[in-house]
Amino acid sequence: MTDYREADRSRLKTVSVARRANRVGPGQLAQLPGADATFGAFWQALPSVLAANDLRFVVDQMVRAVGRRAVVAMLGGHVVKVGLGPLLIELMRRRVITAVAMNGSAAIHDFELAAYGGTSEDVAAGLEDGSFGMAEETGRDMNAAIAEGARAGRGLGEALAQELSRRRTLAAPETSILLACASLDVPVTVHAAIGADIIHQHPAADGAAIGATSYRDFLRLAELLPALDDGGVVLNLGSAVMMPEVFVKALSIARNLSGGKPTGFTACDCDMQRNYRPRVNVVERPTVAGGRGIQLTGHHEILIPLLAWGVLDQLDRR
Repeated sequence: MTDYREADRSRLKTVSVARRANRVGPGQLAQLPGADATFGAFWQALPSVLAANDLRFVVDQMVRAVGRRAVVAMLGGHVVKVGLGPLLIELMRRRVITAVAMNGSAAIHDFELAAYGGTSEDVAAGLEDGSFGMAEETGRDMNAAIAEGARAGRGLGEALAQELSRRRTLAAPETSILLACASLDVPVTVHAAIGADIIHQHPAADGAAIGATSYRDFLRLAELLPALDDGGVVLNLGSAVMMPEVFVKALSIARNLSGGKPTGFTACDCDMQRNYRPRVNVVERPTVAGGRGIQLTGHHEILIPLLAWGVLDQLDRR
């Protein structure tokens, strides 16, 4: 029979709790609601631990960057379709966000909301009969703008923003990040993957035009990134694949051309779940040379308003 031996607990060495270094104390705990029902009071009432501290850090870095360093917001489509455009537009208006980079779906949701007053179809229902992604106006108008932009040497983001800007009638212009970028002189780039967006299904789609305008935007993003150096912030908001992949390549170009810059910036990924590419290509690898990477995890329609309100509240208190 096997002779099993057990650890001798009588020989264990214990330490006094009075001498132990504690990471949490009463002063860090959440506070109850009081007479002050403002957002600022809520913000201060959050516990001073873990993600709450990370959120505060990102907000502080964004506020400190205003007027001196870049804050680049990279957007996935879900962020736009759940209604966060007005918050991002206000951050641009207040000169917090200095550049916007979108994947193709973000641009489509933004364009549809502004031009036609609605977006986000029922994919499962439309897929049954092949009507998913076949909206005539969306495919026709966006592809025409892209083709014209390619002929004129514009980027994809610039081409779509100009198309919206010159329309006499828009259903909801106040919702559009593209339009706001054009009116506020904030650079906007759109990064497409051929076949990944519904407008690529339309008969008017021109792969060469999409490629030319999107590639021009890739180079424009690379040119913008050195302004992150020593205090800037890059936000990856809801893009699990496209923007992290584009960012890491654009960052390499920027550092190649700018003597290793940018470094010393904050890189924050905000998404509903933690994914490999945002973690390694936005949060971890780019900050090895300096800076800090943070992942904040939660529903876009809750997390990103907290981030935006935190920044706006700090700006109002200046």
